[in-house]
Amino acid sequence: MNKVDIACIIDDDPIFVFGTKKIMKLANFCNSFLVFHNGEEALNHLKPIIESNNDSLPDVILLDLNMPVMDGWEFLDEFIKIPCEKEITIYIVTSSIDPIDMDRAKDYDNISNYLIKPISSQKLQELMSASE
Repeated sequence: MNKVDIACIIDDDPIFVFGTKKIMKLANFCNSFLVFHNGEEALNHLKPIIESNNDSLPDVILLDLNMPVMDGWEFLDEFIKIPCEKEITIYIVTSSIDPIDMDRAKDYDNISNYLIKPISSQKLQELMSASE
């Protein structure tokens, strides 16, 4: 399994964020984290980094769908408009089992997978093995 340099978690649930960071550390998944509590906060932080061609972009984004201010769909719609040379792997990680959400995710080429919470160490390892 290749270790990710920077993993980004965009989720408003502090318990999920805490648990996911812990699992990522135990799985030796990444070197560092970026954590944002809604899509707008993430977009405001990531857009200038992308536009300046800075190396500190995440390799992987774990994106929740249901958040205040700007939800995951709104974030995706804005994020894909930003020209970016680096390929960033985006996983939707949500509690939504709604088939409409699952089908909608298929409309985005840059979404690698749709995962139902909670996420496990084993699931992280499977994702990284699949991306090798």
